[in-house]
Amino acid sequence: MLIGGGIAAAGGVAVGLARLDDEHIPRTAVLAAAFFVASLIHVPVGPVQAHLVLNGLAGVVLGWAAFPALLVALLLQAILFGFGGLTTLGVNTTVMAAPAVACHYLFAWGVRRHGPKVTFLCGALAGGGAVLLSGLLACAALITTGRRFTAVAEAVLLAHVPVLVIEGLITGCVAGFLRKVKPELLDLRAPARAEK
Repeated sequence: MLIGGGIAAAGGVAVGLARLDDEHIPRTAVLAAAFFVASLIHVPVGPVQAHLVLNGLAGVVLGWAAFPALLVALLLQAILFGFGGLTTLGVNTTVMAAPAVACHYLFAWGVRRHGPKVTFLCGALAGGGAVLLSGLLACAALITTGRRFTAVAEAVLLAHVPVLVIEGLITGCVAGFLRKVKPELLDLRAPARAEK
């Protein structure tokens, strides 16, 4: 699992860096910082800790650049606070960044090409969908490492349910806000067309 996660993370980071141009480095850094800060705020949910992730927002805004952004944030968390650890860095990066990229392909079009209502809806689906996919990937990683982690995997998935809802609402609101005040972050060059 550790080797597979590391290989997947390395491949995603390579693609992300290849597609990252100088113009988009600042936004990538800002979203890496947002992910880093948001995931430091832990709320106990039963035996596990739930926290905001913002990987759906990172996916919508960054696409493949979410891989290097989330890698840097996870690396800093592991070094500074001992969260996750260095041995699981590849798995954690894949668990967080792969859903971000998937939600980019599924929902970024709606955030970028439609009016405010569709922007909110697609942003909310990206935020909630990324958390759901990350939870499922984390559960799969835990279950494949041994039966003794099955109960932990179930707890992790249950802890993601309230986060999924909250994250969806936050991402939808942030996508709408960015559309109004900083449309270039969403690669909108012209004013958004009016919603019908």
